Amino acid sequence: MSTATPAAPSGTPRPALPFAELHLHIEGTLEPELVFALARRNGAELPYRDEEDLRARYEFTDLQSFLDLYYDNMAVLRTEQDFADMTRAYLVRAAAAGVRHAEIMFDPQAHLVRGVDLAVVVDGIAGVLRTSEADLGVSTSLVAAFLRDRPVAEALDVLEQLLAMEAPIVGIGLDSAEVGFPPGQFAPVYDRARAAGLHLIAHAGEEGPAEYVAEALDVLGVERVDHGIRVLDDDALVERLVAEQVPLTVCPLSNVRLRAVDTLADHPLATMLHRGLRVSVNSDDPAYFGGYLDDNLRETTAALRLSEADVVRLAENSVRSAFLDDARREALLGELRAAARGRV
Repeated sequence: MSTATPAAPSGTPRPALPFAELHLHIEGTLEPELVFALARRNGAELPYRDEEDLRARYEFTDLQSFLDLYYDNMAVLRTEQDFADMTRAYLVRAAAAGVRHAEIMFDPQAHLVRGVDLAVVVDGIAGVLRTSEADLGVSTSLVAAFLRDRPVAEALDVLEQLLAMEAPIVGIGLDSAEVGFPPGQFAPVYDRARAAGLHLIAHAGEEGPAEYVAEALDVLGVERVDHGIRVLDDDALVERLVAEQVPLTVCPLSNVRLRAVDTLADHPLATMLHRGLRVSVNSDDPAYFGGYLDDNLRETTAALRLSEADVVRLAENSVRSAFLDDARREALLGELRAAARGRV
């Protein structure tokens, strides 16, 4: 496994920096091997010959081409144990990548439409998260993400079900196909979540325009924006985001694999960082996009020639942008300061 950041030029290993991963879809961590293992356990038939055949299909032309495969592979998730195994596999890999806190999104609607009970999904994931810090040193929280290409009324109904069952979620998000589905239509869902005391985030400005980011802020009242790479198209919006220090959870390898950016060398992360935007690096759907958080950091650092100070700033941004209590945040910032001193 690769380390959280590159080794020093002298070859002497440097202390790994602690990161928070803030943009992670747990269903997007289903590696081909686990897809087939769960299919065998559940007697599910797959339209792929083997793991390599499935992996060969991970060449996407856009977001929708990925989503089609993403939803197809979810068919193997049927029992509480399936969701638990998927969650545990991610956390083990994340811990190895230097992740010390993870805010994990899940898509309840994607499972409900398949006939999987909501309690099966929530209990399977949350049961693993409850002991993640004790088991792996990774604190965690759970975010329910709603599919923007499905009806608003359905999302509101699912949110009410989550609240009624007292699901251990800290917030809600908005994901799936972006173009043609502006965030503002989900205002009733966000109003209800706000009233329930939940944190608010939303995908915006990945394939959709910068205006979607502004709309997510002004209409939904989000505290954090997932992706947001299109904000550079609007200087006034950039100035606002810098002034308000709104976090943007950027996913470089994902952006390249989904053709939102041509190559890593073309990625706007360095520009965003140097303009003062509060950006962090995340893996999005790592099983599909070529890497976990450490892979994203290593490859992006090399492609964009990020400095050591840049990498430390990315780590600090991730911790400061997380939905943490003061004690945990200060503990992680203390770890970060100590690790940064050891890397000089």
